[in-house]
Amino acid sequence: MSKSTYKLVVVSILIVLMAGLATGCGNSASKDIKIGILNEMTGGNATFGTSSANGAKMAIKEANAKGGILGKQIQAVIADNKSEPSESANAMTKLATQDKVVAVTGIFSSSNAIATSSVAEATKLPYIAIGATNPKVTVDEKTGKVKDYTFRVCFLDPFQGTVGANFVMNTLKLSKAVMLVDSSSDYSKGLAAFFKDAFTKGGGSVLAEEAYLQKDQDFKTVLTKVKALNPEIIYVPGYYEEVGKIVKQARELGITVPIVGGDGWDSPKLVEIAGAAALNNTYFTNHYSAEDTSPASQSFVEAYKKEYGQVPDAMAVLSYDGTNLLIDAIKRANSVEPEKIREALTVTKDYPAITGTTTLNATHDAVKNAVIIEMKDGKQMFKATVKP
Repeated sequence: MSKSTYKLVVVSILIVLMAGLATGCGNSASKDIKIGILNEMTGGNATFGTSSANGAKMAIKEANAKGGILGKQIQAVIADNKSEPSESANAMTKLATQDKVVAVTGIFSSSNAIATSSVAEATKLPYIAIGATNPKVTVDEKTGKVKDYTFRVCFLDPFQGTVGANFVMNTLKLSKAVMLVDSSSDYSKGLAAFFKDAFTKGGGSVLAEEAYLQKDQDFKTVLTKVKALNPEIIYVPGYYEEVGKIVKQARELGITVPIVGGDGWDSPKLVEIAGAAALNNTYFTNHYSAEDTSPASQSFVEAYKKEYGQVPDAMAVLSYDGTNLLIDAIKRANSVEPEKIREALTVTKDYPAITGTTTLNATHDAVKNAVIIEMKDGKQMFKATVKP
């Protein structure tokens, strides 16, 4: 998190503390139970936010059709962080102090989730991160202490980076890599570091590590440098907006080697930006594949397609799982008091999520399988499942 973002987060927290408002007050007397759904609804990661909000709304709709929870209906309070950490803190502050939600789910970007978790801890409001994979989301970077009110339903980057590295070495049989890293993203930097660690320990070599920034448009200068290094594979742990442009421009420069990345690729816009042909011979690690043949998964896919007219991506299913896990915790707590919800979340065990049976560990993280996705003619093709 940048210094300017950190200052904005601190200001948001101070506003909360000075207001002296107790989170959750008024929910017990209200008609509905309010749950905050905070996502990247606009900005560079907007497709993630839209999918995440859709998954959450579907979970809430289904729960309400079954009678809601604690004798009340659930009200989704949708909030937009504009794909920015500072806006994440601001939106979380509003959810806590003005909207009086009992808990919050959402957010894909790790930088945004880290900013959100700072407000969650200050307000003592339970927060479940949906797709944010950096370890700093649930564990304080400075103290090493597990954050009391922050949880997540996805795997972490140490696992994802290792899965990606092993796939490159063991399946693609390649050992010389160049990495292109978004230096403005905690997610990209963290995933790159874990990939590099596993890759070099496994005998691979990283020829160079080149940097770019979110919202960059022209990558041909750096890609020309990469081409001259003659790598066997390029690792790009970024988000779909920049990744799409990088892949497109790499192919235009005649770079034909495999390009590999992480779950930040999982958006329909990736194909729109890069082009179907350019994405051939690319792969990424992900939380889920719509080709999963389990009855629960296929039932979810069909219900989502009926509701929204499209195949769900990983953000949709993770948000669906996270919202249902939160609803389950409120039921088990038999209360909308944030502290009791927090206590119920900490003992979550063997929850039957679509993305796999979920138990939250000592650091409030879900231990999950990962899948390898191959892009072929513009479509995602399931390649393999990897267990922790």
